[in-house]
Amino acid sequence: MRSSGDGTATGGPYRFHGSAADHTPQRPQAVPVVAGDSGSVASQQLGYRGPTACAAAGITYRQLDYWARTGLVEPSVRAAYGSGTQRLYSFRDVVVLKVVKRFLDTGVSLQNIRTAVQHLRESGFRDLERMTLMSDGATVYECTSPDEVHDLLQGGQGVFGIAVGVVWRDVEAALSQLHGERVDTGETIVPPNPTDELARRRNRAV
Repeated sequence: MRSSGDGTATGGPYRFHGSAADHTPQRPQAVPVVAGDSGSVASQQLGYRGPTACAAAGITYRQLDYWARTGLVEPSVRAAYGSGTQRLYSFRDVVVLKVVKRFLDTGVSLQNIRTAVQHLRESGFRDLERMTLMSDGATVYECTSPDEVHDLLQGGQGVFGIAVGVVWRDVEAALSQLHGERVDTGETIVPPNPTDELARRRNRAV
C-alpha cells in the first residue's frame, strides 16, 4: 500500500477524497488523477498554445479558457498576463485536459474531477503511465493493476474507465502533427510534413 500524498492510502482501487481527514475505505478505493508530460527531454522543452491544446484534447477554446480562469486546469508553462500574451500548456497539461473532457462527457461531478486533477498533477510520470481512472458517476477511483479494476467491478454497478496511458499516447500522436513552442527560446517547432518527407525519399531513390 502506498500513500497518495494527500493522506489517502492507496493500494487497491481507492476513492479520491476531498479532504485528507476522510480516508476510511468503504470498499476498494482510489485516488485522484490528471494528465501529464511525456517523459522525454524534448517534450519537456516544448509548450503548446491554447488552440493547439484544444485540438489535441478535443475541447473548445471556451472550455479551455473557463477551466483556466476557474483554476480547474491551468497552464503550467506560462499563464496569460494581460493582452498580447498567450497561455502555454505542457504535454502533461494537455493529457489532463483530455481526461477532464472524458469525465465531463460521462457526467462525473466537477468537484470529483477537481480532486482527480490535483492527484494527477502530484503523480509521478511512471504512475500516470500505468494508471486507470474509474468512475461510477458519483465517485472517481484510481486503479494501478488489473486486480484493482476487478475488485471495483465486483460492486455490480456500471463503471466507466479511463486508461491514462492510452490518453497519453493519443495526445502524443496528436501533438506530433501540431506546432509547439520551445520553452527556452520561444521558437516555433513545426512538425515534418509527411508529404514533403515522402517526396524527399522519392528524390533520393531516383
